[in-house]
Amino acid sequence: MNPFADTLQSLRDAFNSGRTRPAEFRAAQLEGLSRFLKENRDALLAALAQDLHKSPFESEISEISICQSEINMALNNLRSWMKDEHVSKNLATQLDKVFIRREPYGVVLIISPWNYPLNLILVPLVGAIAAGNCVVLKPSEMSKSVEKIISERLPCYLDKDCFSVVLGGPQETSSLLENKFDYIFFTGNPSVGRIIMAAASQYLTPITLELGGKNPCYVDDNCDPQNVANRVAFFRFFNAGQTCVAPDYLLCSQQMQEKLLPALQNAVTQFYGKDPQSSPDLGRIINDKHFQRLRGLLGSGQVAIGGQSDEEERYIAPTVLVDVKETDPVMQEEIFGPILPILNVQSIDEAITFIRKREKPLALYTFSNDSEVVHQMLEHTSSGGFCGNDGFMHMTLTTLPFGGVGNSGMGMYHGKFSFDTFSHQRACLLRSSGLEKLNSLRYPPYAQRSLGLLLSTVEISRRSQCTLL
Repeated sequence: MNPFADTLQSLRDAFNSGRTRPAEFRAAQLEGLSRFLKENRDALLAALAQDLHKSPFESEISEISICQSEINMALNNLRSWMKDEHVSKNLATQLDKVFIRREPYGVVLIISPWNYPLNLILVPLVGAIAAGNCVVLKPSEMSKSVEKIISERLPCYLDKDCFSVVLGGPQETSSLLENKFDYIFFTGNPSVGRIIMAAASQYLTPITLELGGKNPCYVDDNCDPQNVANRVAFFRFFNAGQTCVAPDYLLCSQQMQEKLLPALQNAVTQFYGKDPQSSPDLGRIINDKHFQRLRGLLGSGQVAIGGQSDEEERYIAPTVLVDVKETDPVMQEEIFGPILPILNVQSIDEAITFIRKREKPLALYTFSNDSEVVHQMLEHTSSGGFCGNDGFMHMTLTTLPFGGVGNSGMGMYHGKFSFDTFSHQRACLLRSSGLEKLNSLRYPPYAQRSLGLLLSTVEISRRSQCTLL
């Protein structure tokens, strides 16, 4: 007997009862989620500091505030999102009601990672609640302090018949995935994403995979080096570099590199002081395994800035590497730490070729004072998201979808995109039971003379076009 079978059956019974469908129920659960954030704010800040050495500033803007904004947006728009969407009709359906109804999938599973352990579990949860689903939450076992709060306190704010938290590591997750879900939402790395996708395929379960990859950052010669350095350093070293959309490597000319290095050193000193290890604003690596992996990557190329480490504190200094080769270990995997390799290219065309030879990234960044350069990079590459002249500001907007493409993931969420992700878009047509004579054209025995009339009622005609000379 699967250890989670009874839990899932209870959730399915609750969903089948129709309990989660009314707007009032959904709003009440979202209000509960909001109270959870407000009433446990200090405990959450302390847990994030314990797990990742996150400063209150970083925790507020990247965890608590984002979650609260998502809740508020869902509450502000819930009834309009739930309304049937009426669509255009052809001649044959003019007397019918035609619309799209967004209905909940049923029992959904959300598996979240450790790097933003509050944000990346609650933001998809907002969408799942707003869409009317029952939910199983699987927080990461690596961020133990946040996992404890999620498992012990969050259920007090939600309907226990409709929401459940499951704890454990890979073994428990594997057992969980043996069960049938109606939707699976996973945030993590591509290797585990493949395992999730294989498990989902057993039941043909639809999925969203929020993965990651090596996000390129191209810096044109036509830039202010200090402005670029400030922005790149902030986004690269935020949360000790443990961010799936952080710039993973930098492409620029040798001439720009010579200008950027002192600017990056200046930015690191301004942000974290002469001794970054003593800064309260620089995070730590999540565990010993990841620390050892990152310390091994410091041997790629040459250390130009930083390079220090402290195993006891799991501290890796903000580090910039130069003379990095494509074959070096630091270029073979997503870094997920405060290390920035710089590789040299002679032109934007060379940079585009370099990027296009690799898997499509979750994010791509371009810095230039020339808008044509930014648009050229945008036009000739593909990525989950794109930002010109800044870091991952695009993901702070609930009006933009967040998600990957290809190896960096599939599906999207944030704002209404979350609601749509956790909703099945049901095509609906309601017709009168009378007026049977109108259907006679389509019935056998078929008559050739009826075909033209029938096609004229259902085919879409091409609009006439004129050519401007």
